[in-house]
Amino acid sequence: MVMDSRDPDLSMLELHGVPGGAEAFELAAKFCYGTNFEITTTNVAHIRCIAEYLEMTEAYQEKNLIARAETYLSEIVVQSLEKSLEVLCSCDGLRPIAEEVGILDRCVDAVAINASKEQLVSGLARLECDDESGKLKMHCQDWWVEDLSVLKIDIYQRVIASMRRTGVRSDSIVQSLMHYAQTSLKGIERRHNWESGIVVGDKQRVIIEALVDLLATENITTVPLSFLFGMLRMAIELATSLACRLELERRIGFQLESASLDDLLIPSSQPNDSVFDVDTVHRMLVNFIQRVEEDDSEDSSHCGYESLSVKSPSHSSVLKVGRLIDGYLAEIAPDPHLSLSKFMAIIELLPDYARIIDDGLYRAAHPSLTESECKKLCKLIDCQKLSQEAANHAAQNDRLPVQMVVGVLYFEQLRLKSTLSGNSGDGSFSQRIISSSGVQSAAVSPRDNYASLRRENRELKLEIARMRVRLSELEKEQAFMKQGMRDNRSQEHSKAFLSSISRGIGRIAMFSPSQRKHQKSTKKPQVSDAKSRRRQRQSAS
Repeated sequence: MVMDSRDPDLSMLELHGVPGGAEAFELAAKFCYGTNFEITTTNVAHIRCIAEYLEMTEAYQEKNLIARAETYLSEIVVQSLEKSLEVLCSCDGLRPIAEEVGILDRCVDAVAINASKEQLVSGLARLECDDESGKLKMHCQDWWVEDLSVLKIDIYQRVIASMRRTGVRSDSIVQSLMHYAQTSLKGIERRHNWESGIVVGDKQRVIIEALVDLLATENITTVPLSFLFGMLRMAIELATSLACRLELERRIGFQLESASLDDLLIPSSQPNDSVFDVDTVHRMLVNFIQRVEEDDSEDSSHCGYESLSVKSPSHSSVLKVGRLIDGYLAEIAPDPHLSLSKFMAIIELLPDYARIIDDGLYRAAHPSLTESECKKLCKLIDCQKLSQEAANHAAQNDRLPVQMVVGVLYFEQLRLKSTLSGNSGDGSFSQRIISSSGVQSAAVSPRDNYASLRRENRELKLEIARMRVRLSELEKEQAFMKQGMRDNRSQEHSKAFLSSISRGIGRIAMFSPSQRKHQKSTKKPQVSDAKSRRRQRQSAS
């Protein structure tokens, strides 16, 4: 640079874009002047980059600084997982030269290779034999899982991708992802921007989107559901990309049967909206139904309808989700800002056989619903699936539409008829519920079951029409009876009033002075007559 300069009085050179700054340049200067210093994992990246910047190659001197740094990297750093991580952490601020000289690629691959070797070597040491069962059990997570959390998110992504290529176990990768999320997403960062107001967690938004991208290639069942719900809540609050949220919803939907009611109660982030995020739950439920339909199609294509049974995994999952969604509907029903269309969309999404009883839907009919809304909601409730307690309550519920009350009374009549005929009422009713709920047995195919349900539905409609006519007649008779009872009560009341007055007057007359005198006067002649009779007896004797 001095030779290329045209200034004869040059006394100072300006070096622009020196990697590592003054500290790295000082190390290079010490090497040129023969001052001893130690190459370590914290400064080897700086030394290698500054040597590249200063062109300290073998063309100028044997065993120059580039060669010294390369020897340390090859013989010391890449042989150890810990040292490779330390070098990766020291590369902040050294790009793009660190990328050009290959420090990042070599250290990333070294971490992945050493992690794979660690699992192979220490795997036998971490296996224990259970004397009772004779089974091998694995315990303790890999020690490097926590160490990876010190990396920046972009470097971390490259390390995980390299681990997949080298064959590191999927469960270890998932543990590393979870630990990285826990350490880097402890709290939502908020900073104030004078132009756009409060800006929430820009760095955290990038981290969540990157971690979800890494999860996209992992096995569905290896990721815990609680972790996915936690990530989804933060993704909603941080307003991540739509693709990020949809991927989390898809993964949750594929194992929705393992969720709890508290998991589904996700607060809504939209102003003037319902208290809970209903749209997110709806999309998760759509993913779950798609999974069930895919499982059913695969089973039917491979084994036919005869292989389907009530105890199949897909059906048990649907029943669990049905109970979960009914509880969720009952929880969100009191929300005054919840639209009926969203509420009904979730109800209609589940198939009929997802609910053995419809008590959950009946409880979800909140008193705040208008008459028209209640009528729409009651159309989705199967009166035949109500339990005895719910049916008794519905029969006396004045808010329900007449059609539903008629349906409830009709099925109660069938229940009583079956009981009086000598059959077990509960057993026949439960069998009728199971057959009408769309549950396929091994003997009856879904198509035959569906056809029988359609026939029963037509018969029930005709019977309900007859019951309506009969109900209108009974209502008229009831009105006449009530009027007659009112007239009879008024007449009886007037007669009772008159009789009570007469009895009261009689009591008053009994204790009047004239009555007492009359009683005394009647007593005196009775006494004199008795005396005269005694005298007559004595004289006769």
